[in-house]
Amino acid sequence: MTEAVATRYRVSGMDCGACAAKVETAVRRLPGVEDVSVSATAGTMVVRHGADAHLLPAMTSQLRSLGYGLAPASREEAPSHAEAHGHDHDHDHTHHHDHDSDTDSRNWWTSTKAQLTIGYGLALALAFVTGWIVPSQHQAAFLVAMAIGLVPIARRAFAAARFGSPFSIEMLMTIAAVGAVAIGATEEAAAVVFLFLIGEWLEGVAAGRARASIQALTALVPKTALRDRNGTTEEIPAADLKVGDAIIVRPGDRIPADGEILAGESDVDEAPVTGESTPLRKGPGASVFAGTINTDAVLRIRVTAAAADNTIARVVQLVEEAQESKAPTERFIDRFSRYYTPGVLVVGALVAIVPPLLFGGSWTEWIYKGLAILLIGCPCALVISTPAAIAAALSAGARRGLLLKGGAVLETIGKITAVAFDKTGTLTEGKPKVTDIVAFGRSEAQVLSMAAALESGSNHPLALAILGRAKEDAVPVPPAADARAVPGRGVTGKVGGEAVFLASARAAGEEVALSAAQADQVASLNGEGKTVSVLIAAGSIVGLIAMRDEPRADADEGIAALRAMGVEPVMLTGDNQRTAEAIAKGLHIDARAELLPEDKLRIVRELQAKGKIVAKVGDGINDAPALAAADVGVAMGGGTDVALETADAAILHGRVMDVARMVTLSRRAMANIHQNIAIAIGLKAIFLVTTIVGITGLWPAILADTGATVLVTMNALRLLRVRL
Repeated sequence: MTEAVATRYRVSGMDCGACAAKVETAVRRLPGVEDVSVSATAGTMVVRHGADAHLLPAMTSQLRSLGYGLAPASREEAPSHAEAHGHDHDHDHTHHHDHDSDTDSRNWWTSTKAQLTIGYGLALALAFVTGWIVPSQHQAAFLVAMAIGLVPIARRAFAAARFGSPFSIEMLMTIAAVGAVAIGATEEAAAVVFLFLIGEWLEGVAAGRARASIQALTALVPKTALRDRNGTTEEIPAADLKVGDAIIVRPGDRIPADGEILAGESDVDEAPVTGESTPLRKGPGASVFAGTINTDAVLRIRVTAAAADNTIARVVQLVEEAQESKAPTERFIDRFSRYYTPGVLVVGALVAIVPPLLFGGSWTEWIYKGLAILLIGCPCALVISTPAAIAAALSAGARRGLLLKGGAVLETIGKITAVAFDKTGTLTEGKPKVTDIVAFGRSEAQVLSMAAALESGSNHPLALAILGRAKEDAVPVPPAADARAVPGRGVTGKVGGEAVFLASARAAGEEVALSAAQADQVASLNGEGKTVSVLIAAGSIVGLIAMRDEPRADADEGIAALRAMGVEPVMLTGDNQRTAEAIAKGLHIDARAELLPEDKLRIVRELQAKGKIVAKVGDGINDAPALAAADVGVAMGGGTDVALETADAAILHGRVMDVARMVTLSRRAMANIHQNIAIAIGLKAIFLVTTIVGITGLWPAILADTGATVLVTMNALRLLRVRL
């Protein structure tokens, strides 16, 4: 028995959940197919099948008869997905009325759906004029006109029935239109078909907007790049860049690939990718993302990822795959709709038959009402109510650097009642900074200058902290002679002819006795969780430099925002108790320190045992057990690769406030879903009652379906503009 493999395809023309259901049912019936997952919002399908199965021709033929186009999807095509939805697939559609790539047409009037709708509208107008000029041909003119719109619908209806979906909207529409003609309501049947086509076209436009919102990210990456080879630059397609290539990026240009700066220093605007509003100063050794903007100086960059693997391409793919993962609410609606549509057929039949048979009602009147109920009962609006909102929310989050891997994660994170944060690299920056400079007999600038002179060229985190502060304060860094590290003690050398020793407090105490006041200051700084280095010059102590891994700039605000939402934050760290408590005190958060990974897992389990829904926020590398055990694991601060590939959710930019923003996004998405369900069911309920009592007829009934579908889709699209 061959091992099963999963293949991803792009399906063009899907507008709603009902479309996805038809595609899934049709493909699932093919020999060799083990499982199918379809996302109308992403326009994708994942098929699990035997490794030796050759399914593409059969699937293409089957879906074409349903009105959809099919093409293999691969990571290599990721940068051009936006175009792939458009004219590139037109050759796949030979059916008279395909669900083509209308959703992404730049001009609404050029799409097949729009042209069919406009053509049908003109045919109706011509039928009306013909009936007015030749009254005896009135019915015949409307029948001919109606056939133009109804025949493509009926062909798709019977194709869907043949492939396992007999209760499609096309079938309900066909039965209602033919039934209306049979009882003499030809003009109204023709109007209903026209309204149905308008609704389908509007659904396509709305679905295209939702799909394009995330695909628009791919447009951020420039099409060309300046490759530098042996001092000569040449312009080449960005898609042709290979890992290791050197590229030149001029001021004002977008960076065409993920990479590492080799030469140059510039402010880089990362807002398009991470949502970070302030440009970041970057120099040699710093990482840059494709699609970000080099603002003020020429940069020479080494490419670290091919086009298909750059940050934006991976974000787009991640969001599309997330849209294929259904939320619990969406799964419930899907199950409900399987029974709902046949139930509507039964109700429509009972309304048409029971009153005339048992109560002497008019057959024509009650058949008319039964046909209207078929149109009212279509589940399109209900089925799309959840995935449309989820797709919009996932896209809105991705554009702000918040990645959630699927509807289930989006739904769960809004329900969390506790967040367990790592400390280093999550609540803090992950690198020490100079917090205090205490001078004895010298100026603070002199103390910093001598210390920086000794540390020049070192990559030790504490050395980088001192050098960074010297640069920040514009302190001169003179050359040091005979500088060398003394293992376990510090750094020694000569600065300006003076013997200088930058040492730990313990090592310094072995060289020169600290006064009581100096010892108290060291103890006080240590009590704040800071590491203290002592500077000795010419045989006496001239200064103290204290360093600590400081909280992120927005950590206090982010913790307060979570608390205001009713979410309890707690810090879990392997660091020592003193340092943990010092950081926790400033952030007004409870701290559990000196923990091993298994301890963090245990604490997450304890919180869950108390009935709390727990999110674990960490760097995505350490604490894997706790991240896996939490209801939602959020990766932050572990680098782009880790952030994209691990945990349930990821924060591209290291902001603590983004955890609260994720919760806000989730809660707004769920509120939007509840609104959509209320719109879908409420409109149907109203029109059901008004139809039975005789107030409304066939054409308002179709508005209850297509109108509700457009309304819920447009309501979901509001999430794309949500402010977090």
